[in-house]
Amino acid sequence: MADLDVLNAIIAPEAEAMGLALVRVAFFGGESDPTLQVMAERPATRQLTIEDCADLSRRISAQLDALEEAGKDPIAQAYRLEVSSPGIDRPLTRRTDFADWAGHEAKVALKEKRDGRQRFSGLLIGIEDDVVTIEDTQGVEHKLPFDAIDTAKLVLTDKLIAATIPLSSDGADELEEEGQD
Repeated sequence: MADLDVLNAIIAPEAEAMGLALVRVAFFGGESDPTLQVMAERPATRQLTIEDCADLSRRISAQLDALEEAGKDPIAQAYRLEVSSPGIDRPLTRRTDFADWAGHEAKVALKEKRDGRQRFSGLLIGIEDDVVTIEDTQGVEHKLPFDAIDTAKLVLTDKLIAATIPLSSDGADELEEEGQD
């Protein structure tokens, strides 16, 4: 298994050099399909273009290839590199994500059970003093320490769709017209 701290230290400067914010670096897939997943975004738009993905992928690949050639490969096995935008139902990985997306529906899974539960879903209230607050459908607020969170993500809702502005809709009319022939 790859050391995510080492990978973050390699990848974050490459993203930052492009003016991007790193959202998540994950390694998954086990023996059958090992994948290094990198999610990044432009801070101003919270999105990433296909060109950004390709450019970041090339930068990361060049860094990892150089380390491999120097005998310092941080990933011992063959793997697939996947660079993408976090998407609309994005993972919440940084403290700022929990503040920025307050008011939207979210799902949170803890590393260990807390008060007999490990999974929480509901309205994300926000984060204060490293404690994430989520309100369930019964109106109960759950205070979850940030460091206790294993995974968290937004839930796709009409409100989230309305809050997410696409980078560009240029060509959308042409695609619709082509599909109607």
